[in-house]
Amino acid sequence: MADRQQTQTTCPYCGVGCGLMVTSSDGEYRIEGDVSHPANRGRLCSKGSMLADTLDLDGRLLEPVVDGEITSWNRALDRVAGGFLEVVDKHGPDAVAFYVSGQLMTEDYYVANKLMKGFIGGANIDTNSRLCMASAVAGHKRAFGKDTVPGCYEDLELADLVVLVGSNLAWCHPVLYQRLSASRHNNPDKKIVLIDPRRTQSAAIADLHLAVKPGTDALLFNGLLAFLQQHDAIATEFTGAHTEGLDAALETANANAGDIDTVAGLCGLEPGMLLEFYTLFVKTARTVTAFSQGVNQSVSGTDKVNSIINAHLATGRIGKRGACPFSVTGQPNAMGGREVGGLANQLAAHMDFELDDIDRVQRFWGSPVIASEPGLTAVDLFEQLHAGKIKAIWIMATNPAVSMPDASRVREALERCELVVVSECVEQTDTTQYADVLLPSLTWGEKDGTVTNSERCISRQRAFLASPGNAKADWWIIAEVAKRLGYKEHFGYTSSADIFDEHARLSAFENDGSRDFNIGGLAGLTANEYARLAPTYWPCTDASSRPSRRMFEDRQFFTPSAKALFVAVDTPAVSEALSEEYPFILNTGRVRDQWHTMTRTGKSARLATHHSEPILSMHPVDVADSKLCDGELARIGNDRGHVLARVQSSDTIRRGEVFLPMHWNEQFASNSAVGKLVNPSTDPCSHQPDMKYTPVSISPVENDWYGFMLIRTRAPKVAADYWTRSAGDGYWQYELAGKHQPAAWRDWLRDLVGNAGSCVEFRDDARGLYRCAVLVDDRLQVCLFVAATPDLPSRSWISRLFNDETVSDATRLNLLSGVPGPDEVDAGAMICACFSVGRNVLLEAIRTQSLVSTTDIGNALQAGTNCGSCLPELGQLLQEARAQPQLMDSV
Repeated sequence: MADRQQTQTTCPYCGVGCGLMVTSSDGEYRIEGDVSHPANRGRLCSKGSMLADTLDLDGRLLEPVVDGEITSWNRALDRVAGGFLEVVDKHGPDAVAFYVSGQLMTEDYYVANKLMKGFIGGANIDTNSRLCMASAVAGHKRAFGKDTVPGCYEDLELADLVVLVGSNLAWCHPVLYQRLSASRHNNPDKKIVLIDPRRTQSAAIADLHLAVKPGTDALLFNGLLAFLQQHDAIATEFTGAHTEGLDAALETANANAGDIDTVAGLCGLEPGMLLEFYTLFVKTARTVTAFSQGVNQSVSGTDKVNSIINAHLATGRIGKRGACPFSVTGQPNAMGGREVGGLANQLAAHMDFELDDIDRVQRFWGSPVIASEPGLTAVDLFEQLHAGKIKAIWIMATNPAVSMPDASRVREALERCELVVVSECVEQTDTTQYADVLLPSLTWGEKDGTVTNSERCISRQRAFLASPGNAKADWWIIAEVAKRLGYKEHFGYTSSADIFDEHARLSAFENDGSRDFNIGGLAGLTANEYARLAPTYWPCTDASSRPSRRMFEDRQFFTPSAKALFVAVDTPAVSEALSEEYPFILNTGRVRDQWHTMTRTGKSARLATHHSEPILSMHPVDVADSKLCDGELARIGNDRGHVLARVQSSDTIRRGEVFLPMHWNEQFASNSAVGKLVNPSTDPCSHQPDMKYTPVSISPVENDWYGFMLIRTRAPKVAADYWTRSAGDGYWQYELAGKHQPAAWRDWLRDLVGNAGSCVEFRDDARGLYRCAVLVDDRLQVCLFVAATPDLPSRSWISRLFNDETVSDATRLNLLSGVPGPDEVDAGAMICACFSVGRNVLLEAIRTQSLVSTTDIGNALQAGTNCGSCLPELGQLLQEARAQPQLMDSV
């Protein structure tokens, strides 16, 4: 019998921080939710459920590379240390920079921050978390004195009113969505309000959706603050004893948002709907306002955050069960990065660039120098790289050539830089192509350390895979460079446990309670205790005490007066104005089954079935007015560049606005990396870029042909004006389009796959149709379908032929006709990725089996019974079926 091993670890995706139980046996891995973990209690989303699909070594970076040649660790590390030392000697510490990531372990983050700020002596270390939650950090610090998240996930369940602001919880934090949805069964009177320009999947459980005009959130919450005063709903006892600045905040709110009709007009809302929300807020003591990127990613993100906090302070709804403002972070360890000082404007352990803190941290580290002022934040950092002020940069576990705003300028900056070092687990990304030195890092399943989730819960990530090739832990790589810079005695770590201990001791060092972050109770753990560390909330000042999940229950804040501070929020202007040339507002974000730039999720065939290519969502009227049609390609552009995407009409989006996902890049599409368009303007306080408001133009793309190709092995290069690539079960799927057809499609295809095997084809030149399949030993190797319009056969049933050992003559005829045979089922567009249940199968079952609820669907087809991420879409299908009983998907 094979050895069976179980490992408790933590999911590497979003900031929910779900616990996982990994069972391994004979090289096979089963991944389930950890029922003992407080974040998810056994639940998982689609991405977490399918992590086993991503564990292969295909495409991994496994050896150090210098100037394009594989080399030894010694040579690579000497090159990095020598290059940085030369730049610092010539130009000073501000001429080098680290750009790090919320994908790092806390221990990795800690060593990187210590090296830059305490030993190199500069503060130019910033993180991709700047793009995610910097506005929440700034808002917390303005209101509470420190970056303190006041609530916990349990509050979402305990609340009688949950307000989701700029948060598509259903797709971006699905486990929290599941917990919130389930809580309604115990509290049928619970109300949920969604404030979002789009009617996202989260609206499925919302009692009220306010489709607010982009950029007006602060105005809406200023209006709420004024409304609270006008209706005697201010908690005067609490505000008088525990807050400061209320009068100034009220004066500003009444000046710019004192009239509900005016606020409704400016926010693009019906006054009655706004009144309904304000009234709900007034009368509901247990209220949680959960916010995410729709609030943070804005030139006024910090003011939006403080306008939300103001409403909670005014009503005393903080530090109580089921009542708090709650920032939901995007990355698995964005919080850990905040704890160690991974942002350029933080020092370490929630200490800032103040004289006492600077002195304290330098004495603790015993460092020869220390940064004395904040460094460059992400957008400014890459701008100074472009200007030549920064001469060397080390990028760790992130892909800024895709994810940064104005990404083409970022690429220019990397091209110009004298020394680009990239620590990465993947060999080919849009960023690694600019690297002078590539350093192979361990990834999830291989590395060991801690992460902190959105509710301040520290969890262990544990290795269950052997380290592949010559890949190393990020902390080891950084420490080895530090040693070569002359700091061996300060970076002599032998394990992540050593680093965590130092991190915990720093948090408690001379901490008299004025600093919120304190995990001194976890200092001094033995290696075995660290290995077995259970999920732990901070602050944790005493190993024998049980940390509270909820902050500010004692009404004491981390300001000099120990009182929370109201912030007077003025109405901000948008960062870039719409114009006749650029009349649409571009919004970006995530889709359900993909993550960041798809270096991990792009490996999973099951995750690719939900969205196999980038889709531009537009209001149907805008589609028609722009002379576009569903399924065709659009050109989305502005002065910074243009991208291509497939058009999809949707009444879930406001007129004049469009949505395009952030994930696609040069590894998965010819020209769909939306970051090159995104506005690089930043919030003046948080320096977070405005990724939700970019003026663009939308125009049709004149194509002579559209097509798709399914191919058993990945094509090295595809000759088409437009292409996207996604993983399939035993094949790769390419969506294609172009302005000019090749002279001979058969030759085009043979150039990709060679001359082996037999070729069957069909062509109709009058209709612009071409279909071809290549079979080797009766096994399908590749098929190509081309038409003059996007109206093409379903990929669903054709793709399943790649699992067949032989393709019969009858099936070959069906294949060329594009119509499934009597024994073939066209499942339609995939809805449930866990159980591969398509739209057509669902609609047929709803119709023939009289299914009336998502529970019925789960019982009949299993859809929605595993991770639950598809439940909002199942609900939408039920509504469609009721409206159109004979509805069937023809695609």
